[in-house]
Amino acid sequence: MSGKFLKSIRDVEVGGKSVLVRGDLDVDDGDNPRVRAVREVINLLGSRSAGRVKVIGHRETNYDICVQLRGEFGAVEFDDRLRDNRGEKENSEEFARQLADGWDVYVNEAFATSHRKHASIDALPRLMAGEGKQVCVGERFYAELEKLDEVWTKVGRKVLVIGGVKVEDKQKFAETMENRFSAVLKGGLLPGIKLRPDGLDISDKLIEEYEKTIAGADVILAAGVMGKYEDEGASEGTRRVLLAITNNGRAYKIAGGGDIEMAISKYGLTEKFDWISVGGGAMLEYLATGTLVGIEALV
Repeated sequence: MSGKFLKSIRDVEVGGKSVLVRGDLDVDDGDNPRVRAVREVINLLGSRSAGRVKVIGHRETNYDICVQLRGEFGAVEFDDRLRDNRGEKENSEEFARQLADGWDVYVNEAFATSHRKHASIDALPRLMAGEGKQVCVGERFYAELEKLDEVWTKVGRKVLVIGGVKVEDKQKFAETMENRFSAVLKGGLLPGIKLRPDGLDISDKLIEEYEKTIAGADVILAAGVMGKYEDEGASEGTRRVLLAITNNGRAYKIAGGGDIEMAISKYGLTEKFDWISVGGGAMLEYLATGTLVGIEALV
């Protein structure tokens, strides 16, 4: 995998150096795993006597995590306005030069965004590496790659559970990866499945079929919900499928994506998964291709 050529933050000397961290700041609560990853890298940098530290990212919710983080880390700078500059989404080299100015080390701790060819993910680390500066990933990012690789390296019957409303990306992944899984269990708005008459959840018969298939799995990748789980009247498919996954004590269990993560939390099943990825789209792209834009920019 490309990940094995990556430097982790622990491989880089940061003492006395200025460190720019690309974090995932687009969250709607202060205890999100993405935020915990940012906290962990800040604490690590502090323990290793880094100099000036700044965390950059983007915000897509009304929750201002930067206010909270500034209260926790008074000496650290935070900026969640990257996408206010059109150069970010355009992967502008000029914008990357502005971001790179004055920094010695770049750390990518934004796994969930690293499938996007944006300036802070691609042009920025390429520019800094070209200037002889250190570029690396954070500990959570590196752990993501190690855990996701196990989906393919572990032996046995592999089952994909995939659903939700992002039909195009999910269906493409299901079709592309079909030959790598023993079974593909689809839900949500993906085509070719049997729904209830109201269309809000998978049918009872399909739930039972999925439960049996999951019980025989050795590796389970959960990448989406079965129906409109937030509506109690349409939550049975998602709830029972998740329970079937966690009741399989021998299987290696990984989940990723916003809806599935929230559903897992809703039913109190978080600790029963071996790994919950902070990224949905990034997780699927890495599993399908073995790399990401944010990885290629660093190796």
